[in-house]
Amino acid sequence: MEDDEISFKELILAVQGWLSYLLSRWKVILIIGILGGIVGLGYSVLKKPLYTASTTFVLEGNDVGKGGLGGLSGVAAMAGINLGGDVGGLFQGNNILELYKSRRMLEQTLLSKANPDKDELLIERYIAYNEIKDDWKDQPELLNLDFRRDPEILDSLTHRLRNGAISSFVNAIRSDVLLVEKIDKNLSIIKVDVTSPDEVFSKVFNETLVRKVNEFYVQTKTRKSTDNIVILEQKVDSVRAVMTGAIYSAARVSDATPNLNPTRQVQRIAPTQEAQFSAEANKAILSQLLQNLELTKMTFLQEQPLIQLVDTPVYPLKIERVGKIKGIVIGGFFFAFLAVFSVILSKYFQNIMAEDNYGK
Repeated sequence: MEDDEISFKELILAVQGWLSYLLSRWKVILIIGILGGIVGLGYSVLKKPLYTASTTFVLEGNDVGKGGLGGLSGVAAMAGINLGGDVGGLFQGNNILELYKSRRMLEQTLLSKANPDKDELLIERYIAYNEIKDDWKDQPELLNLDFRRDPEILDSLTHRLRNGAISSFVNAIRSDVLLVEKIDKNLSIIKVDVTSPDEVFSKVFNETLVRKVNEFYVQTKTRKSTDNIVILEQKVDSVRAVMTGAIYSAARVSDATPNLNPTRQVQRIAPTQEAQFSAEANKAILSQLLQNLELTKMTFLQEQPLIQLVDTPVYPLKIERVGKIKGIVIGGFFFAFLAVFSVILSKYFQNIMAEDNYGK
């Protein structure tokens, strides 16, 4: 108990000693804190404000159109069509989030126009506000890149440089500009944020990216239905042509034997009945194909509204900036903390050196 009491007293005395030492160095800490406040003020003045464009949308499920296709499997198999597949898996779960971050979508967006009335691409606006050309001033081959030109006509070196530049932009956008997330893991609402110092770039890039992904989504999700419609239409035309030919064939047989000998009925009845049977059989097949065609068109229409927008970005966009007072307070406290830490560390080493010299 006595040893514990002595240790506790020593701890109290040590803390008092450190506090006294820090108070004796208050001028140094105050000066450094004021310097930090000035640095924070300068940062708040020089730091460009960031503009955030946000879009939220509801992602539809994959159950659309499944109920109406179950009864079509028989005739669909005859026509060589698979109506029961599901192409929605690509857009389930987190896959849609990764689609927004894919190089293909981001590249197509960067190469889109920033303003319909002006001949300026989003990638050129991105280069301008990031002052990337200043970093390229010693690389004339990069300065001469024209992102409007068809990449297929570029030579191998220029094509490589172009792809490298776009890849670096895409990676930077993924990490610093674009944020795609689910608002709640239990909901199907997805939010897309684009943040940059350029208000126009943030808004247009956000809208263009959402539109590009939406178009790709629609084309991919409805591709099976579109292909099925084409196949069914070809089958309908083929069966209708065969049925029409059988009808005309029966009529031609009757016209070819106007005064048929009663003992030679086979010359008319057999070909006529054969043609009629063919016409009736093709009529039944045509009826099923037309039904399937209409149901497939209905499925196609049901699959189209795949992304339902909830909120879209509007001017003025949300602004994120560091206020002057906030900059002064944060800078002052940070530099003051560094000053206290440095003073304590310096005193600690002084004590160690003093103990070593005393021991010698």
